[in-house]
Amino acid sequence: QVQLVESGGGLVQAGGSLRISCAASGRTFSRSTMGWFRQAPGKEREFVAAVSMSSGMPRYADSVKGRFTISRDNSKNTIYLQMNSLKPEDTAVYYCTATSRPGSAYDYWGQGTRVTVSS
Repeated sequence: QVQLVESGGGLVQAGGSLRISCAASGRTFSRSTMGWFRQAPGKEREFVAAVSMSSGMPRYADSVKGRFTISRDNSKNTIYLQMNSLKPEDTAVYYCTATSRPGSAYDYWGQGTRVTVSS
C-alpha cells in the first residue's frame, strides 16, 4: 500500500522559516515526480513545487519562487520543502503528491500538514 506521510507543519511568524517533509512508502518513486500543493481556507488547491526524482530538476509556482526550495533524498524516498520568508498568505494545508510513472498525473496524495503564518 502506497503512503505519503507529511510532517513538519506548524505555526511560524511572518518572515520566518519552516521545513516540511514527505516520506513515501510502499513503492519506489525514483522515476516519478513528487511535489507539493496547498489549499488555503476557502480557496482551491494550488500547485506549489515539484521535483523530478530522477534528475532533481525542480519547478515552482511564481508565488513561491525565490523563497521556497524543494529537494529530494532518493535513498529515503523523501522530499522536502524549505520555506523561507514566509508570508501570511502562505497559510494553508500543504499536501504531498507523487506520480505513479513519468509523465502521468499525480496519482498519490498525502493527508496534508498545516502551515500557519502569523502576521
